[in-house]
Order: sequence, then structure tokens, then C-alpha cells
Amino acid sequence: MEDLVDIDVLRQRVGIKWARAGADVLPAWIADMDFAVPDPVRAALRQAVDGDLGYPAWDERPDRNPLQEAFADRMREQYDFRIDPDDVYVFTELIQVLQIVLQLMTRPGDAIAVHTPAYPPFLQTIELMGRRLVPIPMVEQADGWTFDIDRMAEETRSNNCRALILVNPNNPTGHVFDRGELTAIAEITARNDVLVIADEIHSELVHERHRHTPFASLGPEIAARTVTLNSASKAFNLAGLRCCVAHVGDSRVRAALDAQPPQLYGQVSALSVLATCTAWREGAAWLAATRELLTANRDLVAETLRPEIRFHRPDAGYLAWLDCRALELDRDPADFFLEHAKVKLLSGPDFGPGGAGFARLNFATYRPVLADMLGRMNDAVHKHLNR
Repeated sequence: MEDLVDIDVLRQRVGIKWARAGADVLPAWIADMDFAVPDPVRAALRQAVDGDLGYPAWDERPDRNPLQEAFADRMREQYDFRIDPDDVYVFTELIQVLQIVLQLMTRPGDAIAVHTPAYPPFLQTIELMGRRLVPIPMVEQADGWTFDIDRMAEETRSNNCRALILVNPNNPTGHVFDRGELTAIAEITARNDVLVIADEIHSELVHERHRHTPFASLGPEIAARTVTLNSASKAFNLAGLRCCVAHVGDSRVRAALDAQPPQLYGQVSALSVLATCTAWREGAAWLAATRELLTANRDLVAETLRPEIRFHRPDAGYLAWLDCRALELDRDPADFFLEHAKVKLLSGPDFGPGGAGFARLNFATYRPVLADMLGRMNDAVHKHLNR
């Protein structure tokens, strides 16, 4: 993994992360990494662009998109979880699949359970689609985050929840649900006939000593009521290519999807399929190096930030959920750091219940940039506390 040569190279990028940052601002908001994509992906895309951009051969066999086999292979190789490629559906992005499944399988007014704080577009989707949010609060412990299983059971039952959006690893806390937690969730959802929509997009960025367990891998009866969402977009930094997969273990959801016109939800591009397949099949060395760098960056955040900003090292991913309540700010912490440190974070309140007083920091950048970012934030806190 190459190191940063010139920050001006980053500032010239056209992607939203840097393009909306401002000339003097360091962006740590949206969940893109700053690192170049894997060399095999770049080589495959260059070869395709230099060759043929016509209709892909698999377009004539839409039920056998190459990603179906590639994802099934990925699940077997990474987790010894065997799935039928025919149960894998290809879409553009996770939020699209979430909206499609909610549209097909729930009705306006239905209750949807979500661990909170939660990814803002998921909360917005629930509201815009007229569904009712049932928050399942994440609970802070001495060594990280978890949730109250008994409370989840009661909230799910009493609100007659029709679906659970399970984000594992969790965004924004970075918590990786262990097998015991997942088994408890499986029992609750089975007992209350709740469809589980499992967002596992950060699953390949788990740090050492932690292991991701696909929710559907707990057993056939659990897979049979689960839709699992995944993509190479986070682990391999390919978000702009708009490509994801859904393993649809629930036969009711498969029937509803298959009843729709074949191209109603659009189709992914040939380049996005090529990039994703290449990343999954040839990107192991790049991913290992990236995980090592992210772990080092995570530890730098924990060791550098002033103690007034509380922070649990995430089990996975590159997002730091910063507790700024001890600073007693009179505004959103993200606004404070943008004004006084020129560092752009995501606003905690946007993550719904449990987000007030927090901000989310993306540490997936080059070490000199991250060090500058943390130094600016520490200086701003020092001036605030000594004003």
C-alpha cells in the first residue's frame, strides 16, 4: 500500500468526499477510503476500456450473472457458508435493495426494528416509505458496544415488527455481533415472524481477534427468513461503481422479486461486475494490507485524541464513533469541528436516537492526513476548554 505523496492530489479528486470538503478542510465524513483501488481491478478495467464495452455476454442469461457464482464462492471460502448461486440477486446498491424488499414485503405503517444509532439513509428510508421505526438502542459497556437482548425481544413483540434491519458489523459503532448475540436475534425474529434484512457490507474489514459470522449461516431455518446484502464497495473502495448482491434466503421474497418485470429495478454495468469479481477473486493481498493499515489508523485515533473525546476502538471497519458529550458544546460536534478544526465529520444526530453529542470520523486515509486531522481536533478542544 503506497503512502501519500502530495495531499493536493487528494484535493483534486472529483469524488464527493474531497470535492465537497472545501479548500482548507480535511474530510472524514462519508464512508469512502482514500486509498487507490487494487491493482488487479485497475488492470481489468483498463483492459475492458481498451477492448469491448458492448453488451456483456451474460446479458443474454440474466439469471446467471457472474456475480452470483463469485459471491457464492466468496461465502464458501471466507466463512464455509454454502449458498445456492440461484438465490443471489444483483442490484446497484444496498439502499436500493432495502427499499425494494420493504416495498414488496411490508406495508405503510408497519414497524421496522433497527439498532440505533443507525446509518442515516436507512432511517430516512423508513420515514419516507411510511414505515414506523422501532429503535433498539446500542448499549455502551466498558470494552465497547452491545445491545439489550431482553429489550429487543419486548420491543419486537409489542410493536409487532415486520422486519429487522441488522447492520453487522454495525455502523456507526463498529460493533461485530458475536455468535451468541446473533443466535439471540435469530430466536427473537423467528418467534415473532420477523424478516431479517442483514446489511453485511463492512464484513470483510474486521480487525484482528474478531470474526464476522453471516447471519444466514446460523442455520437453514434462519437463512429461510433472511435477505443478506453485501458488496465489494467498502472493503475494496468501489462505491462509485454502484454494484451489490443480495442473498435471498427467504422464498417469499424470491417469489415477490421474480414476479416483477425483469428490468424494473435496472441493471448493473459490465464494468461494475468485472471490478467486483476481480476484487473478490484477486484482491486478497491488497485487502490484507488495507486491513493492517486500518487497524494501525484505528489505534492512532485511540492513542491521539484527547481523553475528553471518548472512543471505543471498533471491532471492524474504519469509522470512529466519537462521544463528545464531555465537551459540553452548545452545538452539534460535527459543526464545532468543521468551524474550529476544519475537519468535516458526520453529524451524530443524523444517526437517530442515541446520536446526540456524537460525531462519526472516517479514519481510512493516509497516516499524515490522519495525524493532521487529529492534531487539528485536539487543538480545537484545547482552545474550547481553556477559553
